[in-house]
Amino acid sequence: MKKHLNKTALIILAFIAALVVIYFIYRDYRPEINLLLHLNSHNQVILLHLIRSHGLSTMLLLLLLIAIFNAIPGMSNSVICIFAGLCYGPWIGFLINWLGNILGNCAVMSLIREVDISKRTKKSKLLTYLLHQKHPLVGLTISYMIPIIPSALVNYAGARLKLSRAHFLTMVAVGMAPTSFIYAFGGDAIFRGDGKRIIIAVIAIVVILLGYLIVRKLMANAHPEHEAV
Repeated sequence: MKKHLNKTALIILAFIAALVVIYFIYRDYRPEINLLLHLNSHNQVILLHLIRSHGLSTMLLLLLLIAIFNAIPGMSNSVICIFAGLCYGPWIGFLINWLGNILGNCAVMSLIREVDISKRTKKSKLLTYLLHQKHPLVGLTISYMIPIIPSALVNYAGARLKLSRAHFLTMVAVGMAPTSFIYAFGGDAIFRGDGKRIIIAVIAIVVILLGYLIVRKLMANAHPEHEAV
């Protein structure tokens, strides 16, 4: 009988790693936090300058934290992705988000065959839908674009379909690009206090959520005897 890695132990290790990374990020942003606690018009100018003065080391820490949160089932890294856009602007923020999300999914895919997947996950109606689409590569790519759909479940579907490494990387890279940019764009809009950009980012997120509702509707039509979850 094949031995599996302990999923709970892996999640605990991931949380510990996340806490360590958060500590180092906090240490880098301590001056900004102190200014926030004593914010006035003068300090606000200094704060805005300091936020965008961080270099490569902090960038790598944010990328790593995004990857870790992406890899933990049930965790959302959206706040960190928005923060990356706020600190580094839309384009560098996008690269941080995008590479972090790709790295997190690659880590999950490399371990997923070694982890004992729960029966509940294996019987998930969403998983059934992901596995039995007419064009699974397109369907899984779109699923990566919808934050509400757990990426771990999409990765498991990819593992079940025995996708090649090239197909998987293409799928993740394309699927993770839209939300990675939207969050970075939104973070930059918050930094600039640009109401129009913030509204655009919110609308884009709403469109993505509508995509999830469409997936639910398709699931219900495909399996009318079951309620989609």
